[in-house]
Amino acid sequence: MSVPLFNLAPNLTVSRLCLGTMTFGEQNSLPQTLRLLDQAFDAGINFFDSAEMYPVPQRAETQGKSEEYFGQWVRKRKISRDRVVIATKVAGPSGQMSWIRDGPQCLDAKNITEAVDGSLKRLQMDHIDLYQIHWPDRSRHFKVLHSCVSSYVPMFGETEYDPVRQFSSVPIEEQLDALGRAVDAGKIRYIGLSNETPYGVMKFLHFAENNVCYTKIISVQNSYSLLCRTFDSGMAECCHHERIYLLGYSPLAMGILSGKYFASDGAPSDARLNLFKGVPWYCRKIWSSSCITCNRLCFESSSGGKYCVWGDQIMAA
Repeated sequence: MSVPLFNLAPNLTVSRLCLGTMTFGEQNSLPQTLRLLDQAFDAGINFFDSAEMYPVPQRAETQGKSEEYFGQWVRKRKISRDRVVIATKVAGPSGQMSWIRDGPQCLDAKNITEAVDGSLKRLQMDHIDLYQIHWPDRSRHFKVLHSCVSSYVPMFGETEYDPVRQFSSVPIEEQLDALGRAVDAGKIRYIGLSNETPYGVMKFLHFAENNVCYTKIISVQNSYSLLCRTFDSGMAECCHHERIYLLGYSPLAMGILSGKYFASDGAPSDARLNLFKGVPWYCRKIWSSSCITCNRLCFESSSGGKYCVWGDQIMAA
């Protein structure tokens, strides 16, 4: 049975399942990537999501491979451009990824313009269907999937807002202007946000509503799973009334909800949380703090081992 379709925006029909490409180029080789894309496409999935910083864990040597692999698949399979919908994302300031425009230091118009052109080059396409801000410019100094987040905007399942770490950021109007210019140039069709808060979503909508030159966002891509339900509070109301679609990522909480990490052998050796040892504790710590209904406790043993107790089961991290 083929995956059903729906209209994400005028003239933008997508499958209700979107295949993320975050592992392509790191955990997945090119042959594996091509096979996975074939299987998804044959099942009726026409919607694919990437990012300029992918794959993760992020490294200078592999940065951009996910977009490159997807573009190679389209060309190798001779797939008509109008048969696929590609979404990708511009990296915000991190203080970590110096190989991406020196950090990047901020998400201003110059960085956005360079990022759009870079993604188009790696994809070898003439336009991007949905272009998203990967995380707010008001969030800095974190290392995705490796160490603790240090940002004042709650992201990746976090729930606490810390005004102490707030600082002056690039005006949203400047970002909308740069994105609008890319739309006018035919480089991107629609824009969206990712890892955003209700405040951020409403500010982007407010500026677009009051300036006809600005393009309105159509979606927000935030974490959503049984272990991360932060969307269900304030963000759900915003998106419902403003007709903004949620693109929920990590629906299986990086595979934890599949149950494979509860197996006696600790899941296959090539499972993500086993391959990248820096990931488990950090992610589970965030999910633990973000889900008050989950009977789960994370702790560190006297021997230095880290564990997660979930119901009556224990996962070694």
